[in-house]
Amino acid sequence: MPLMTGYQYMESLKKLKPVVYFEGKKIESVVGHPLLQPHINSAALTYDVAHNPAYEDLATTTSHITGKKINRFTHIHQSTEELVKKVKLLRLIAQQTGSCFQRCVGFDGLNAVYSTTFDIDKKLNTKYHERFLKYLQYVQENDLMVAGAMTDPKGDRGLSPSKQADPDLYVHVVEKNDKGIVIRGAKTHMTGMVNSHEMLVMPTSALGEEDKDYAVSCAIPVDAPGVFHIFGRQTNDKRKFDKMDQGNAEYGIVGGECLTVLENVFVPWDRVFMCGEFEFTGGLVERFATLHRQNYGGCKGGVSDVVTGAAAAIAEYNGVGKASHIKDKLVEMIHLTETLYCCSIACSSEGVRLPSGAYYPNSLLGNVVKQNVTRHIYEIDRLCQDIAGGFIATLPSEKDFNHPELGKFIRKYYVGKADYSTEERYRMARLIENMTGGTALAESMHGAGSPQAQRVMLLRMGNLPHKIKLAQKLAGINVDNSKKEAAATKQE
Repeated sequence: MPLMTGYQYMESLKKLKPVVYFEGKKIESVVGHPLLQPHINSAALTYDVAHNPAYEDLATTTSHITGKKINRFTHIHQSTEELVKKVKLLRLIAQQTGSCFQRCVGFDGLNAVYSTTFDIDKKLNTKYHERFLKYLQYVQENDLMVAGAMTDPKGDRGLSPSKQADPDLYVHVVEKNDKGIVIRGAKTHMTGMVNSHEMLVMPTSALGEEDKDYAVSCAIPVDAPGVFHIFGRQTNDKRKFDKMDQGNAEYGIVGGECLTVLENVFVPWDRVFMCGEFEFTGGLVERFATLHRQNYGGCKGGVSDVVTGAAAAIAEYNGVGKASHIKDKLVEMIHLTETLYCCSIACSSEGVRLPSGAYYPNSLLGNVVKQNVTRHIYEIDRLCQDIAGGFIATLPSEKDFNHPELGKFIRKYYVGKADYSTEERYRMARLIENMTGGTALAESMHGAGSPQAQRVMLLRMGNLPHKIKLAQKLAGINVDNSKKEAAATKQE
């Protein structure tokens, strides 16, 4: 079944038995649970778009392994055109969900591990890439949702993994035998983990020889023995038990993150793709980071399209849609959104072919994408809240809105322009509150790495020596002569 539908995806989740907790209580089934179902609906859309003829070219492609038609979220990029299609697909889906649809992390993990295992095998004559190809074919043929599992708890950020007081603060290998390995630790902020089929474990940073036990990459079912998940709180998450109060009732807030704990989990060798090759960890992390940062102009562009539309709608409901200052703010929101998007398109178009044959975005521009997101999303959301007005933060509850006695007063006093009902204004306000506050903003800041992580990469890849030479040439400075003169002066 290379192309599941959204319904088939949900049915496949019912066959899994992940151990998931929220507020100390075990969730018996992720499908149908009010806290989790919106995230499942969002991920389901990544399956349904593959069956829509209008989106087929973006949502599906041909496997370079089998030649079969597959969902793009299980694919290894084979050209810069495919990198561009990825970004366009992400914007398309985000426009329809207004939320995170969760398959990107695993998608990027598959691409990063694919090229890295090729490099390891080429240098060390190992069999990791061969193993990974078999696993990738399994993912493609079953159209599985894979959660990328990279971020470790980290503990004291000033210490390397092996120097931590508790060795489990980074996932590491605790045992090896002829059948496989045993790993222990945890992965944090795991987007879409509880409603995925598999997780792809990767190291979270570049490692030295003393940390080689932490240089591990492998694939594990989300319901493997020894694995359990603690679902995280989100801003206003209990609103999911109500429709209007949630704002985006069908698709929820961000991506349903959790803490995933790995307590002595056995992984057979055919699912191990790195085990001790510490010298390749930095490259793997950088490739994953670039691939993931590439996305943000697409998915955040799509989400910002919805936020801009919501701002325009609430302005109209408030009776100020034609005001010049409102139009000016909407123009700024559009400008910032398209700036995010065009940067993602640029880093994709400027991608390169790696030795494995896979294509990879331009790293410098990919980091610029994410750096812009950490700023522009805040301004887009600020402008939206400015346009909407303060009532988006103080609305009475849905229960009060529908109360037989109180409801009539809410409808009376929260009315806007006569052309629209109070309920329309209420629903749009809740959507804006949902999309422009709390968890959504934190994800824009720290998802795919904190702002400082991108700034480090920008300085590293910015090629300052070359730019200095450009300036020196135009200033008429002969660098070789100036060095000789400086040396001669020093000798005198």
